[in-house]
Amino acid sequence: MTALELTAVHHAFAGRPALDGLDLAVAAGEVVALVGLNGAGKTTALRVLTGRLRPDTGRARVHGQDPARLDPATARRFGHCVGAGLVTPDLTVTENLRTAALLHGLPRTAVDAASAAALDRLDLGPWADARARTLSAGNAQRLGIACAVVHSPAAVVLDEPTATLDPRGVVVVRTLVRSLADAGAAVLVSSHHLDEVARVADRVLVVHAGRVVGGLAPGPEMERRFFAAVLAADGGAR
Repeated sequence: MTALELTAVHHAFAGRPALDGLDLAVAAGEVVALVGLNGAGKTTALRVLTGRLRPDTGRARVHGQDPARLDPATARRFGHCVGAGLVTPDLTVTENLRTAALLHGLPRTAVDAASAAALDRLDLGPWADARARTLSAGNAQRLGIACAVVHSPAAVVLDEPTATLDPRGVVVVRTLVRSLADAGAAVLVSSHHLDEVARVADRVLVVHAGRVVGGLAPGPEMERRFFAAVLAADGGAR
């Protein structure tokens, strides 16, 4: 079943196209990665899919609904971290997780257990009582991701989830992403790191000039195949 979907999405900023008929679909239980050069349209696509940006034309769907108008039940099954995470700087790590759990609709009786589980999954235990504003960039990023998944969502969107992480943090997030999909969630991530997505993604989509121009099977020589897809797309546009 398709949980996350963009269909023929176009969007322009000040007349400059950012998305040019982009299509993608993510089914329950799979990890799909978007890869592309800077300015390819990856983050814009994720902003549309999370309801933060309205497309000029085309359609976005989360579990069959417009992400800008999700009903409460569907919203509770969705988690995303695109740009700044759902984090309040003056709250502690644990307080942020508890707040996120409540905002995502978990009953109060489940909040403590869910917060403790997220703390453990993102390896944030040593910073449980630290104010979020005191965290390093990598720990702050892991906290944002933890707040996005504290309610065990059935659909997840993460923009560059390992961008500021050290090698240990990368492994923690990679394990989290894979475990979410193994539990049945549809997971969409964007990344610049081909070697990393090769380790976690079931499918890799190449985004260039605002559209998906090809797919890469995770495996050897991904970098060569990525640039071949980009060059072929550029050649086809001339």
